[in-house]
Amino acid sequence: MLFSRGDLLADLHGLVLGALFLLAYSGGLAGLIGLRTEWKTERGLRVQMRRLKIGTVAMAVIAWLTVLVGTYLVYPLYQAQYRPVLSETFWNTFAMAWKIHLGWIAPLLATAVAYVVNRYDAQLAREVRIRQALEVVFTAAFLAAAVTGLLGALTTKVLPVE
Repeated sequence: MLFSRGDLLADLHGLVLGALFLLAYSGGLAGLIGLRTEWKTERGLRVQMRRLKIGTVAMAVIAWLTVLVGTYLVYPLYQAQYRPVLSETFWNTFAMAWKIHLGWIAPLLATAVAYVVNRYDAQLAREVRIRQALEVVFTAAFLAAAVTGLLGALTTKVLPVE
């Protein structure tokens, strides 16, 4: 067989879902930065808010799918294959532990952003401080996912799952 079950799950987790989350960040951030009443007509603002709502909710869902697939489908394969290595090496004490714990931060923050965007709606265009806070939280979610993805790529390079 060309790909094992573990390969496919790891690719779904990192290359598909993880990459989608990281790519969606740029669109969401651009949407938040461009959300200004002085730049948009009322109709343009409604269209942009609809896109921003859909995008942030989709990003939160993708983040949750990524972390759930990684935690409950991919990580058990690592444990089954590499239990002796994981219990004695750097990969469990640092990389895997950080990857597991930091990975859960991204969907939590992405969900918070999606909630605030949906809760405040077009008022976000007028509320500069809330919008800036969302940009910071959104960026923190991105950084958590990026570090987790880097650690995941390094872990998969050293300990490929099969």
